Amino acid sequence: MKTWKCLSLKTSVKFGVLFSDDRCANIFEALVGTLKAAKKQKIIDFQGELLLQGVHDDVDVVLLKE
Repeated sequence: MKTWKCLSLKTSVKFGVLFSDDRCANIFEALVGTLKAAKKQKIIDFQGELLLQGVHDDVDVVLLKE
């Protein structure tokens, strides 16, 4: 994805970009649940508890572990 960026040496993507990406939609049928579980395992981080399409499109999803 060309819309990924590096913040403080951490990879991130906007939730709206991730949600609308066809490759991600095909891989993760339940993207929001997958992100919530990954946050609980401290693999990713994002502001708030839950991300909703439209409302949270500009929220950065940051990769903490590879």
